[in-house]
Amino acid sequence: MNADRSRWHWLLWVPIVLPLITPLYNSTEPRLYGIPFFYWSQMALAGLAMVFILLVYQATKERK
Repeated sequence: MNADRSRWHWLLWVPIVLPLITPLYNSTEPRLYGIPFFYWSQMALAGLAMVFILLVYQATKERK
């Protein structure tokens, strides 16, 4: 299967769509070490995006 047409690429929609659903993180509570939920959830979403991108890359890269 061609890497450009892999079904793995559908997983890349998760880190794109999840931050667009603002009711998921539109609050200040709970706080983590005094940091409001809104801010630390954004950082967590950035980490989640890295994991998804790495997963798709590893799954679709050409083996030599």
